[in-house]
Amino acid sequence: MAINKDSIEKKLRDELEPTYLTVEDFSSGCGLKFDAVIVSKKFEGKQLLARQRLVNEIIKNEMTEIHAFTQKTYTPDEWEKKQQKAMANPECETQSTSACTGNCGNCKK
Repeated sequence: MAINKDSIEKKLRDELEPTYLTVEDFSSGCGLKFDAVIVSKKFEGKQLLARQRLVNEIIKNEMTEIHAFTQKTYTPDEWEKKQQKAMANPECETQSTSACTGNCGNCKK
């Protein structure tokens, strides 16, 4: 099976049952560089490293071929707080993940 955005999303959805998930392919079509934002209850009670290890284990077969995989992992509560903070700062430039880019001068990167 070819590695692509959809195949990675499916694996993550099946295992993590996320309330929010985006996977973006930044590899100009070669399918080897991805950025993911994952919000799941399965991250509750886990530190950042444990969350990332969980994600890496789910896509371990793909990781042998992927050159780069960046992940941001949140619990639903953390994600809600992040969204509220972004909404409270409307002049803040945001990316598709609603994460501050830091260009507004009001937010920390």
